[in-house]
Amino acid sequence: MRTRQSIPMRTTSAVLARAAARRALAGLTALLTAVAVIVLHPVAAHAAGPVPHYLMTAFTNSSESNMYVYDSANATNYNLVRANAYTPPSGLIRDPSVMRHTDGHYYLVYTTNWTGNTIGFARSADSVSWTFLRNVAVGLNGATGSTWAPEWFRDSDGSVHVIFSASTTGTAGQFRPYRVTATNSALSAWTAPVALGIPANHIDSFVVKVGSTYHNFLKNETTKYIEHATATSLNGPWQFTGVGNWAGWGSGLEGPALTRLADGRWRIYFDNYTGGRYYYADSLDLSSFGAKTELPGLSGVARHFTVLREDVGDATAIPTGNRSLRSANVPDRYLRHRDYLAYIDPLGASSPLADRQDATFTVVAGLAQAGCHSFRATNLPGYYLRHYNMRLTLQQDNGSAIFKSDATFCGRAGLAGGGTISLESYNLPGRYLRHYNYEMRLDLRESTSGFASDASFTVTSPLA
Repeated sequence: MRTRQSIPMRTTSAVLARAAARRALAGLTALLTAVAVIVLHPVAAHAAGPVPHYLMTAFTNSSESNMYVYDSANATNYNLVRANAYTPPSGLIRDPSVMRHTDGHYYLVYTTNWTGNTIGFARSADSVSWTFLRNVAVGLNGATGSTWAPEWFRDSDGSVHVIFSASTTGTAGQFRPYRVTATNSALSAWTAPVALGIPANHIDSFVVKVGSTYHNFLKNETTKYIEHATATSLNGPWQFTGVGNWAGWGSGLEGPALTRLADGRWRIYFDNYTGGRYYYADSLDLSSFGAKTELPGLSGVARHFTVLREDVGDATAIPTGNRSLRSANVPDRYLRHRDYLAYIDPLGASSPLADRQDATFTVVAGLAQAGCHSFRATNLPGYYLRHYNMRLTLQQDNGSAIFKSDATFCGRAGLAGGGTISLESYNLPGRYLRHYNYEMRLDLRESTSGFASDASFTVTSPLA
């Protein structure tokens, strides 16, 4: 066995002093290195993971013919993006369900009327301005029946379905869920309806899939409770695992809708139509849920909605403060505003001061999401870069939720690599800032080297 040798006190003190000095020097070196990394290589300083936001489409107590659009950074506190964002050419816009399709557009499906056999479809490039596409007759019943509460469901194999509730005898009849499946990528052709295999007198089916298990949350029209059923096939057989007051939320509930939270939990929203309030509850596994919590701000206003979670950026950080952005593939050009539009122009140290000021922005925390970024003009106080009709413009902050969202961009490691950064729109994930004919635009990402280069920039010291 080794024995520890005694060290004279004077020697021990000297050793400790030298060790402390080495630790201090190492700490200073690490700090200076970290500062150098942040200043010289901004893409290296970031936390892992994308930034989520939650898009809600709803009709309201005040109107069944106008759809409202809301957005949230946390799935709890929702801001109105646009009132009366969509009015169909005829009929209602009840129970709107929103999906982001593979073509980059948002699609709505909704209840068109209290009676009839159609469901309605609309499309949008930006989730705010919508265009009517068509009403589709599902072929299940005629004018005396009712077709309600259509919901999008994209299966793990990529197939796209609409699950709706139908009664062959009108509003007083016994509803049951059916599905139709898109037969083309334009979502313009659909199969004949197929029953899900759920017993009659169930309505408002909302389906999610986890692993190989389908989870169906729906309203029992007899008991007025929201129930939970599972299956290994979309066509069943379904096993009811939660019936009656299984979750402790009480009765008089309808319109369940689910979304996945950033921490992996599930959130279910539902309408307490008997009390005129809206609630949510959270779950780790979709088997047991917490107590219901009233939705702040929108309870008693919004009705039967869906919430679409979208992830944006990869948390790549841009140093805050005054900065300039240089084009990756046209390195003599910098992002600047000119006549309130954004371009990349040839600029350098010898350029006129006014031009260099136009190319200098103050990078601040995102107006809509602190984990992203906004770019404030240094020579026009209160003015920010924002996208408007897919063009990058300079506009004054009007305090609205849509302005804050349009003026927020999330960092990604540069698509072109080489220590560059790219900027993805906060409220239009998949669309990036890029130059085209030297104009700055917001375009859907393309898998080409040209797009990657056009959408990549180097963060530099301010030109002015």
